[in-house]
Amino acid sequence: QTLVGLFVYIISFIQYTHIYPHWCHSPRLTNGEVTCRSPRGGAYRSTLGTRCDMSCDRGYRLVGKSSIQCLANRRWSGTSYCRMMRCHVLPLIPHGRYTCTRGFMVDSRCEFTCDAGYRIEGEHSRLCQHGASWSGAQPFCSDTDPPKIKCPPSRLKVAEPGKLTATVTWDRPTATDTADKSLEVILVGQEPGTDFKEGANVIRYKVYDQARNRAACKFIVRVEVRRCPELPSPLHGYLTCSSDGNNYGATCEYHCDGGYERRGVQSRVCQFDRNWDGKAAECVPMEIKSDVKTTSALLDQFYEKRRLLIMSAPNISDPDYQLQNVMIQKSECGLDLRQVTLIELLGSPPRETGRIKESLLSSEVIEGLRQVFRISRSYFSMVLLDKLGLDRERFITPMASDELFSYIDSFLLDEEERERLELHRDYCD
Repeated sequence: QTLVGLFVYIISFIQYTHIYPHWCHSPRLTNGEVTCRSPRGGAYRSTLGTRCDMSCDRGYRLVGKSSIQCLANRRWSGTSYCRMMRCHVLPLIPHGRYTCTRGFMVDSRCEFTCDAGYRIEGEHSRLCQHGASWSGAQPFCSDTDPPKIKCPPSRLKVAEPGKLTATVTWDRPTATDTADKSLEVILVGQEPGTDFKEGANVIRYKVYDQARNRAACKFIVRVEVRRCPELPSPLHGYLTCSSDGNNYGATCEYHCDGGYERRGVQSRVCQFDRNWDGKAAECVPMEIKSDVKTTSALLDQFYEKRRLLIMSAPNISDPDYQLQNVMIQKSECGLDLRQVTLIELLGSPPRETGRIKESLLSSEVIEGLRQVFRISRSYFSMVLLDKLGLDRERFITPMASDELFSYIDSFLLDEEERERLELHRDYCD
């Protein structure tokens, strides 16, 4: 009886399934595809025993059973659904951005761009692939744009009076960069506001951004020294000049050799227009007035100009005088170089004579010289006076020229006179 009942049930079930071909509900898969195989043929998708394979569209991942079967309880053996696949969110890149065609979904392409002054290093785009992974590697923005800097214009400055330099100032240039806001500008050369030498002085500035991109500029500071024509030294004299001798503001003073005195201006100055002021001075033979009536009138002519060597003897036949006279005559040139004038006092009144070379002195002047410098008539002597009229040395025996010159060079000449003596020492040979 039990077997009969089971048999009846099976027959009834088979008949029922033929009457009801949609045993299970028709399978559906959003964003996917269902492929079924029924024992009764391809026209049947949900009869008892039908097996369906589940697959998702591109960009979706299957969650659940990949294959289900229609069971006797009119249910499928499992469930499935398609979940959209997404790539991870791309990080932002410093100094850049990206735009994507479909966000972070599969097949979305993200294009990378950089801010002004930067350049993409690496791939310009990345693709969200089917496995939810991005293609390539993350690019970055590299600063390739150098800073911009502009130097001040070149400039010309005339040297200040009496100088070979000029003080030049300018505004320090500023630099800009697309990436960096603050930049350190480096000076290569002389600081503004300092003294610049004659000629062209090149000033450079350079600047680096954080990426070590470099920019530089330069300009020229030209210093002009305005100059007058070279002043010729006067005949029988010489010049001493300040600064560089002939530059704007330089002063040249006229000096005359021993036995000569200046006629004309004492000095001349180089003007801005490159010309000397005034007219050239001359050195003319020193004019000695021997017909004066007083000793002071005679000595005033030599004051600060010449030294005096007063030679006294009892008479012209004195052997010491004669010997000294011969040596003096031979050394006359050397005395002139040392700016020494010889005064001779010979004899006793009423036949006493005094002379400077061939010019005779009055008896009043002779007597005055003897009294002022205490020169005796009774023996040979020489008195050496400096340019201030001071008694510097006395000699009571004839002096060789070398000894006399040695004393004058050592004790009476200043540094400038010694230098000039060295320049002209051969003149007397």
